[in-house]
Amino acid sequence: MDFSKLTLAYWCVLAAGLLPYLSAYIGKAGGFGAADNQQPREWLGRQQGWRSRAMAAQANGFEGLPLFIGAVLLAHQLGYNQARLDLLAMAYVILRMVYIGAYVAGLGTLRSAIWTLAFVANIGIFFIGA
Repeated sequence: MDFSKLTLAYWCVLAAGLLPYLSAYIGKAGGFGAADNQQPREWLGRQQGWRSRAMAAQANGFEGLPLFIGAVLLAHQLGYNQARLDLLAMAYVILRMVYIGAYVAGLGTLRSAIWTLAFVANIGIFFIGA
């Protein structure tokens, strides 16, 4: 594979795809053992506080991923301005990282505001060619 053909936006797709796993790692760190792996959904159902919020951030990360992947692929296919695409894709990933932090910390209002900004950045990718 020729990695030189991967644009910053493509690398952002990879980063965004890994963020839900980071959320799960945060939620499970120090609290998920080998015995829990037999019934991981039961373990998840017993979680509260920051662990529960980290796992919810994981679910939300997976939920938003298809739209982001589609936006980036469409923008590349249509030959949209690469600098703008890269900027919006980076903004999306950075905002999603901050979103995870706000979610785990229990900062609901901030989390929702950051989610909205990331969503706007994602939708913005569809319109950079206009």
